[in-house]
Amino acid sequence: MSREQLLQRVVASGIVAVVRFSSPEPLVQVVEALAAGGVTVAEVTFTVPNALDVIRAAKQRLGDRVLLGAGTVLDPETARAAILAGAEFIVAPTVNLDVIRLCRRYDKLVMPGAFTPTEVLTAWEAGADVVKVFPADVLGPTFFKALRGPLPQVKMMPTGGVDLTTAADFLKAGAVCLGVGGHLVDPKTVAAGDFARITALAKQYVEVVKHHRA
Repeated sequence: MSREQLLQRVVASGIVAVVRFSSPEPLVQVVEALAAGGVTVAEVTFTVPNALDVIRAAKQRLGDRVLLGAGTVLDPETARAAILAGAEFIVAPTVNLDVIRLCRRYDKLVMPGAFTPTEVLTAWEAGADVVKVFPADVLGPTFFKALRGPLPQVKMMPTGGVDLTTAADFLKAGAVCLGVGGHLVDPKTVAAGDFARITALAKQYVEVVKHHRA
């Protein structure tokens, strides 16, 4: 898929699941559980040991059912390795211009993390497809709405602390999609192997997005 097609799929999904855990073993099952609940866009963070192996294995098992990306990407070398492993998009907690340039070179979606208006605009002007506003829970949907006021052209995704109580408010504030981590892929739930719980939560987040867009 082209970068534009990837962007359309992310926006249509409305949810980008942040898959993070201390061990890589259960994470392909986590991605399967998310897909079963309707969340079909997921980033595997590079805080996960052997994250590249997880991306490869999940892509091999799920194919096009899930759009897989890599998160917590801090440099272009890591971004390129993730893309070669099958990642279709790159997410970062910071604005690294070299990472943005590399993703544009390979025609892959890139979502750098920013917080201040200056950082958001810097990322957008450098070629970000979506700017990840992180950590979004520090100032909440009110800040997010205020940030969008002077920057309505920038596609923004709140990440960090987004949960079922704030998801709708962030969407109303203008989010094109939501980055959801521990409130969806809870480490205790993953450790317990309760993948049905992850599927159930995924369905709830999908319903929030559908209700808002309806």
